[in-house]
Amino acid sequence: MPRKSFLSLRRYAPQTAAVFLLAVSVSLPVAHAAEPAPPLLDAMSAELERAFALLGHPVAKSDAGKQQPPYFLSYTVHDAQTVAISAQYGAVTSNSGSHVRSADVQVRVGSAQLDNTHGDHRATAVHTVRLPLGDNREAFQRMLWVATNAGYGAALDNFLRVKTEAEVRAKEEDTSADFSQEKPQTHVEKPAAPLQMDRVAWEKRVVALSRVLREYPDVYASQAMLGVQNVTTYFASSEGPRIVTPNRSANLVVLAVTRADDGMDLFQVRTFQAETVDGLPAQAEMEQSVRQMAAQLVALKKAPVTEPFDGPAILSGRAAAVFFHEVLGHRLEGQRQRGDREGQTFTKELGKLVLPEFISVADDPTQTTFGNVALNGHYSFDSEGQPAQRVQLIDKGVLKTFLMSRMPIASFANSNGHGRAQAGHMPNGRQGNLLVTSTKTVPEAELRTQLIEEAKRQGKLYGLYFEDISSGFTLTQRALPQAFQVIPLVVKRVYVDGRPDELVRGVNIVGTPLAAMKKILVTGDKQELFNGICGAESGQVPVSAVAPALLLSELETQRQPQGSARPPILPIPQPTATEGTKDQGNVAAQPQSKQEAK
Repeated sequence: MPRKSFLSLRRYAPQTAAVFLLAVSVSLPVAHAAEPAPPLLDAMSAELERAFALLGHPVAKSDAGKQQPPYFLSYTVHDAQTVAISAQYGAVTSNSGSHVRSADVQVRVGSAQLDNTHGDHRATAVHTVRLPLGDNREAFQRMLWVATNAGYGAALDNFLRVKTEAEVRAKEEDTSADFSQEKPQTHVEKPAAPLQMDRVAWEKRVVALSRVLREYPDVYASQAMLGVQNVTTYFASSEGPRIVTPNRSANLVVLAVTRADDGMDLFQVRTFQAETVDGLPAQAEMEQSVRQMAAQLVALKKAPVTEPFDGPAILSGRAAAVFFHEVLGHRLEGQRQRGDREGQTFTKELGKLVLPEFISVADDPTQTTFGNVALNGHYSFDSEGQPAQRVQLIDKGVLKTFLMSRMPIASFANSNGHGRAQAGHMPNGRQGNLLVTSTKTVPEAELRTQLIEEAKRQGKLYGLYFEDISSGFTLTQRALPQAFQVIPLVVKRVYVDGRPDELVRGVNIVGTPLAAMKKILVTGDKQELFNGICGAESGQVPVSAVAPALLLSELETQRQPQGSARPPILPIPQPTATEGTKDQGNVAAQPQSKQEAK
């Protein structure tokens, strides 16, 4: 897939559900484990060893024929406990909990140099099955057997295709192997504890947040969503590793949607994140943030539509974080440097200046927090059982390396712990926590002064300030324009003649990466965080990006698509005098001041 996305929400719509995914890993035989092996890991290990031995030395020689034995086999199990609570207009719309186990079985046939995952066949190497709950060893092994058998048959089929294609196609530019040799890892942690929370109390709190938006008649659709996960990932492979890693997350997202008189749909989002629900902000703090969001959305509805623009701009730290993720980060993922379909923007730029000398970029999934906020992109082991590593991608503007999974590329034969995937997908090199730093910084006020000076120098009436951002996507394949698009939420015109800043709507940031990277003049002196979910070939994975504000000499924008539907014709129903006493979650929504009571 050429399209990549970096989202706090997958799409904006009243029915949108927040996406809370984890990309973790798991593995095999015990060496000096910190915890005793859980029953599930024991069952995985036993069936993997049995299957690998029998497929390598078939019992039924008449059935074996000339079948190629697998050289690699792995099992990854995701054991996920979740709670999801949603509310709209001051009432609960759903309150559900689930416990699901799934297993991804990966089979590789051939050799590490050339196997069934080569080229376009990479995604076919994984077969996924649902596993039973509890500790029924026989049921575990039977389901893993089913998936292994199916995966082996598909691997044989695809390896035959790979060999045939190698005979008839031109020689590939990058002849690197299909799988790297890595040191097996053993890391067994205690599985995540059963998910326990006061669902009744949290239902009331989510309801109270959704009720806040009912105070704003111009908010036509809204939703408050709480998602909580306790996930344990188990990994075992024929190379010998054994890994068990738990992960916990709590995310509360509030979405509000309106429509301008000219038909343009607009939305705003507030996201609160922590490791557990106990770490989420106090109710009063979240309600105040939601009110600020709603007021901003109402102002945006009345704001003028922007015209296409090409000139100086400031990206806030949050906006800059998404900008770097989309414009740069995806193009530094290892697999994008290989294959005749990829644009390979930076493949030949190793050791060269690709950013201003005052900017450095690293990706560090081992970092757990930024300030007091949990980082979405943190993990201990990647989806291929490799330990997470801090990787210095760009040092003082010079490109040093790429984000590597176990798919080698020219000049880089090994993983650096960035092979990531959503359950059911093959791992690829992916971002975790992208960290941007600068040695040429100025205070925020000075950044604004320099924006005005640059706009004057270019003869512009104004520069643009991008305060908040929603999402973005980028195109990386040769058959498509090597372009990116970032979708802002809050954009202001900063006039050179001293007029007050003017809020505008309908703005999209567009451009091409090589040009955009060369326009950075200076950065702010404070870093800001953006947590989100990123979608690409290996599925949806949680990511973070941290960056300072940027002043760019030139940034191009275009108008967003504009709908033709008019705002609601039927007036919003008015509340009855007794409604407050009947609302669900009324206890959590008690006003804290006379002004709030109004």
